Amino acid sequence: MECVFGLVGHDFAVVAADTSAVHSILVHKSNEDKIMILDSHKLIAASGESGDRVQFTEYIQKNVALYQFRNGIPLTTAAAANFTRGELATALRKNPYFVNILLAGYDKETGPSLYYIDYIATLHKVDKGAFGYGSYFSLAMMDRHYHSGMTVEEAIDLVDKCIMEIRSRLVVAPPNFVIKIVDKDGAREYAWRESVKDAAVASA
Repeated sequence: MECVFGLVGHDFAVVAADTSAVHSILVHKSNEDKIMILDSHKLIAASGESGDRVQFTEYIQKNVALYQFRNGIPLTTAAAANFTRGELATALRKNPYFVNILLAGYDKETGPSLYYIDYIATLHKVDKGAFGYGSYFSLAMMDRHYHSGMTVEEAIDLVDKCIMEIRSRLVVAPPNFVIKIVDKDGAREYAWRESVKDAAVASA
């Protein structure tokens, strides 16, 4: 029951994801961070099979870093999105990754942007996007309340509305979410929305 969603505001982009690591009917942990910081001004949020998600996002992160190391300049958000899409398209014909991605970034020339990339290598630049079962509710909330030029406070309020809707409407809703933001000051964690904490196991 994964939920990943994001939106673009006035001079920033914000991405939120559930933090549940689930296999079949089991919840393994409730603090799995599914939003990776690609570089100083990019975030990649992913949903899908756990192994594919971790392996593919780490592969993209290391290749983005390698490009910057070799060339002395970072990839733009559009270039990183197109590289990610190309790798998914190549893998699709060999050993496909079941992973859906929202890539958010901030560029000095173009400002904030958000890219939607699904597991069959579809790429779209969007103002708002979502993946997973929670997308039914988060997209509906964003269609109703989103407008261009939102402030950080308005965007976070909308993210909280989406989280509350997912928790109240989804039959097996993830309890915890992480929110990250990227703007001219860089990519960073903004907040957690927790209703369940992983308890430490007492030693026997």
